[in-house]
Amino acid sequence: MATPIQILDTNILVHYVREDHWWAQIGVDYQLLLVEPTPLISIVSAGELRSLAQQWNWGREKRDRMEFALGFFQMIPVDSPEQILIYSEIDNFCLERGRVMGKNDLWIAATAALTDARLLTSDADFELLDGVYLNLEWVRAPES
Repeated sequence: MATPIQILDTNILVHYVREDHWWAQIGVDYQLLLVEPTPLISIVSAGELRSLAQQWNWGREKRDRMEFALGFFQMIPVDSPEQILIYSEIDNFCLERGRVMGKNDLWIAATAALTDARLLTSDADFELLDGVYLNLEWVRAPES
């Protein structure tokens, strides 16, 4: 069976850069650096990750890992009319249900919906959209 296309939430990239215990588990479970097709990331995640690098004062080693990730994973822009329409639909869908979703998450969700990619995340920010606009997979917490 072919591996479905995956799109990574920004938090997955943060775990990669930090080489933390979450990433160790993700590496075992998902093999993101080996799987074909290469996972996708939204260009929005690239901007968010670069901002976090500045906010958290990442040193050279973490910034090098960040640059590797941004060059390795397939980056998807946010510029198609279909993606903009999906963004507006998802935003409205959430607001109608009393949920305000962050703008970066809206773009990531719209990109997942547009590409029909399974969204890997370690948080519940996209739970409302699972099975409606996208297919979600929560990365499980590492075992202690």
